[in-house]
Amino acid sequence: MLFSNPNAKREAYPQSLQKIMSIKQANESRNWLSKWNQLSATATPLWDLRDLAKQLNVEKICVKDESYRSPLGSFKALGAPIALVRLILQLFPEKNFNAQALLAGDYQGQLGSFTAISATDGNHGRALAAAAQSVGCRCVIVLHANVSVEREEAIAAYGAEIVRIAGNYDESVERAATLARENQWYVVSDTSYEGYEIIPRDVMQGYGTIAAEIIEVSEASQREGRPFTHIFLQGGVGGMAAGLASYFWELYGVDRPTLVVVEPSQADCLYQSALNGQASNATGSVDSVMAGLACGETSPLAWKFLGESVDHFMLISDDDAVAAMRVLAAGSGNDVPVVGGESGVAGLAGLINLAGAPADAARVGLNKGSRVLIINTEGATAPSVYEELVGESGESVQKRQQSWLSIHKH
Repeated sequence: MLFSNPNAKREAYPQSLQKIMSIKQANESRNWLSKWNQLSATATPLWDLRDLAKQLNVEKICVKDESYRSPLGSFKALGAPIALVRLILQLFPEKNFNAQALLAGDYQGQLGSFTAISATDGNHGRALAAAAQSVGCRCVIVLHANVSVEREEAIAAYGAEIVRIAGNYDESVERAATLARENQWYVVSDTSYEGYEIIPRDVMQGYGTIAAEIIEVSEASQREGRPFTHIFLQGGVGGMAAGLASYFWELYGVDRPTLVVVEPSQADCLYQSALNGQASNATGSVDSVMAGLACGETSPLAWKFLGESVDHFMLISDDDAVAAMRVLAAGSGNDVPVVGGESGVAGLAGLINLAGAPADAARVGLNKGSRVLIINTEGATAPSVYEELVGESGESVQKRQQSWLSIHKH
């Protein structure tokens, strides 16, 4: 299902938004993260899928592969540590902490009484737990009923204390806020709500690293103009989409690429926001195999950026996501096999759907000259789920990937 946003604008990046998120701040965050031992020392790959582009009748499809970002397995490793560091710097100005030294663990003995808490579908909580372990503070993570035991164990492995609730993601957000108030802890969430925007902003700003890397690689090989005509972004509460959309909007202004946001049909909060012209809630059950996108409430802060920058909003089914996982995993003669997690493939699933619907493709402006960017936001962060859905383990796909790369290294 496709909705073309009547409020999307083609203009310079507004000063009002630049005061909230900017390329300058994104670059500072990137510099702080550059020495954290939980992140890759090099940029994540930007795969060029030539056979798939030909199959879908576009000029180019590139996939930014965040499964390489960190042992944490997803792009969330860029957001939580930046938010945690900025919060600590704000709370303890008298200590003159250095941001990079915080993440290096140089002040561990000074933060034992500080506690960070957050709700999560999995990846954000895991990243926050790892960051808290590095800086030396306590971390509490609230998990809702649909978060797998496998994801819980991955978070607990970084020393976080787990609180389980019976409700959904949005109820876990409420529980985290309540626990913080009762215990004088600090919520480090990627979801904004009334009176809570600074930390989600810092999380979103951390995601600018993805855009910066994309630009550095793609513009170097692009002789003129924008390297991409279309960018497909995952939904969720909107944080990742806003972090990247703002970067590309500020960089390219009126010439920004066409932006398409994709989310599960049963977790359609951004789609509903576009329909209503304001941050809104989902209308479905929210539960989805795309665990990282199973969110029922739009982040109001994220919507400030998405409401006027995203040209189209799409809904996909769980079956669409699983099919896209298999397409990426399979690879081909010219396309490297890629481990794309359930939420990581949402953009590709949306593109595949559009390619099979000529009228919708025309509305989005997809044609033989389109150069499309997809963000694979996660690898097999729940290995057993990945293997069940794809019919092959993530490790097996990675082995085939290495074999493909060894053949195509020249």
